[in-house]
Amino acid sequence: MIEMKVSGIVLDPQSRSPIVVLRDVPERRALMIWIGPPEANSIMLAIENVPLARPATHDLFVNTLEQLGVGVHSVVVNRMEDNTFYAVLRVATKAGKQMEIDSRPSDAIAIALRTESPIFVAEEVMMSSSIPINPAQEEQEAKDFKNFIQTIKPSDFSKRSQPGDIN
Repeated sequence: MIEMKVSGIVLDPQSRSPIVVLRDVPERRALMIWIGPPEANSIMLAIENVPLARPATHDLFVNTLEQLGVGVHSVVVNRMEDNTFYAVLRVATKAGKQMEIDSRPSDAIAIALRTESPIFVAEEVMMSSSIPINPAQEEQEAKDFKNFIQTIKPSDFSKRSQPGDIN
């Protein structure tokens, strides 16, 4: 599992559909998930900490979980099938019972932001669907690593004595 942070909401230039952008913690890869306008609005409200006079749908869900003694442990975008992302809410009761609740990623992300829960993406999903944030840096690092592998010698692995070593 790879921990992700919500980078923001952008609009698809062609369809004008909102996209939630997740970035991995080292900010090397991004995952873009197309979502609906209501979910985009809910995510933006949470990102910007906008207080509402009355609870919106995601606030109501979080309030209900809290009243029932259920805490959100994390959110996981766990798979992609037929160009559709799937997610689960990992929750736990006060008695320690742990459960996974099927969710759309957009709803799960909106809830994670409200509960300050971590967001994770399965490695398989990242491998198939993420994009590098800085392709030039990724390419240079790959070249540097390839050069390192091609120039390494067995003697590079031998232990050299350092001042203060006891033999």
